[in-house]
This record gives sequence, structure tokens and C-alpha cells, in this order.
Amino acid sequence: MSDAKKASKLILAVLQKEDFKTTQKELNEKKIFVTRLSSSGGFLQRENVTIMIGVEEERWQETMDILKKTAGRRRETIYAMPEPATATGNMYANVGSPIPIEKEVGGITIFTMQLDELQKF
Repeated sequence: MSDAKKASKLILAVLQKEDFKTTQKELNEKKIFVTRLSSSGGFLQRENVTIMIGVEEERWQETMDILKKTAGRRRETIYAMPEPATATGNMYANVGSPIPIEKEVGGITIFTMQLDELQKF
């Protein structure tokens, strides 16, 4: 069965390697399939993955929403141990519980192109 007559888009998305499995799983659950491309280079000083998605026009926004949710920038709380005190002479002055720090993680770059034709066999 060919879908060549439907308006379609090609999405190329560059995302952090850590976000790939979750992104792929959510897209596949919605019957949106991705092709992982070999890519190299740094994205926010982290390893990246490039995925290619061919999608019908009417499913483009749904696809974009999933990409933003699973791989877009978001805030996470990380916990850092305080540095031990050295100037006070009391080595236990600053030893305690980890300190919660909010940090921005994730990030995705998306390229969308209009396709003349999309066929699935």
C-alpha cells in the first residue's frame, strides 16, 4: 500500500544520546517509526543521535509534541555534596546532606522539510 498521494514531511532531529531510547519508544508506541542515522559531533558537549522520521502532514504536530516532551530542554534536580570546610579549621563544618541543584538538561534541534512523496511498502 502506498501513501504517496498524502502530504508528508521529513523530520531530521538531533538529540542527546540519553534521550534516544525514550523518544524512540514513545514514537513507536504511536506507530511513528524512526530511522537512526550515524552522526558525530557535539551537542551541548554531549554525544548526540540523529533520527529521521517520515510522517504524514496530519501527524506532524503529534510527532513534534512527542519530540519536545521526550528530548526537549527541561529542568532536573541533581544532588551535589558540599565541599568540606578547610579555612575554618573544623573539617566537619560543611559536611552534611547533598544540596539539590536545578540544572537544564536535554535539548533537540529539529529540521522539517516538505516531501514531494512518501511511500511505505
